[in-house]
Amino acid sequence: MGGDYAPKANVLGAIAAHKSLNAGEHIVLIGDTGQIKPLLLEEGFNPDHFEYYHTEEVIGMAEHPTKAIIQKPNSSIGLGFQLLKEGKIDSFASAGNSGAMLVGAVFSVKTIPGIIRPCLSTIVPKLKGGIGLMLDVGANADCKPDTLLQFGVLGSLYAENVMNIPRPKVALMNIGEEDEKGNMLALATFPLMKETELFNFVGNIEGRDLFNDKADVIVCDGFTGNVMLKLAESFYMLTIRKGFKDEFFDRFNYENYGGSPVLGVNAPVLIGHGISSPEAIKNMLFQSRDMINSQLVHKIQAAFH
Repeated sequence: MGGDYAPKANVLGAIAAHKSLNAGEHIVLIGDTGQIKPLLLEEGFNPDHFEYYHTEEVIGMAEHPTKAIIQKPNSSIGLGFQLLKEGKIDSFASAGNSGAMLVGAVFSVKTIPGIIRPCLSTIVPKLKGGIGLMLDVGANADCKPDTLLQFGVLGSLYAENVMNIPRPKVALMNIGEEDEKGNMLALATFPLMKETELFNFVGNIEGRDLFNDKADVIVCDGFTGNVMLKLAESFYMLTIRKGFKDEFFDRFNYENYGGSPVLGVNAPVLIGHGISSPEAIKNMLFQSRDMINSQLVHKIQAAFH
């Protein structure tokens, strides 16, 4: 029931995803079945293809995340996390209140032991083809050096296991390439990353390197990452408004990538854009499947054991 176009966009996205599922894979819809089932019938889709957990309670996009999770345990988000915690679903994705999704993930399946703070990541299109990963993009506005070091580990594991990039190049976002550049956080983080054997560190990069091949994984605090993410999203909207058609800028369309994985919790959790279309929902479900099939969470748990 989450997102600006819920439940219709979510239902249509689930129908589209269902067509490409493998044997033994199925989708669970959590929400008001009184609204969901008529939408399925409108599309000529057999409702028996999905499982359902009925609830009419919804966390609004503007509600306070922590209060909402505590006060609305029967909301579609609250119920989703309960099912995830109980192992009744293998991953949980929603285009609803992103704060509630973050809080719900930490409250229910909890942070992996050894991880200081879970983070949000996003896919970055590369000019010469292929994709990279940037993290954090909004979960942690303020970070400490050891937290950024861990983001490097999380990003490297995601890039290797889900994006199939061998020995991913991990870089620190900074205002210059030189070792001694940056604010206090960057200056303190750089030597930690340079000395680590946990990932393949390639040094500092600048904002202009975001879309080139210098790095596969770009690490930054959530404040910087969120500003860069919103700026990148605006490129795509600007090209549309200017009537400018370009294959590279088309790849900035968030719909292509689905959602932002919450990395560092004990189960696959994905947060979709509030304005998620059916195409975005479909791709978020495929992303969920990739996280399950690659056993990413087990690999992160082993790395921090």
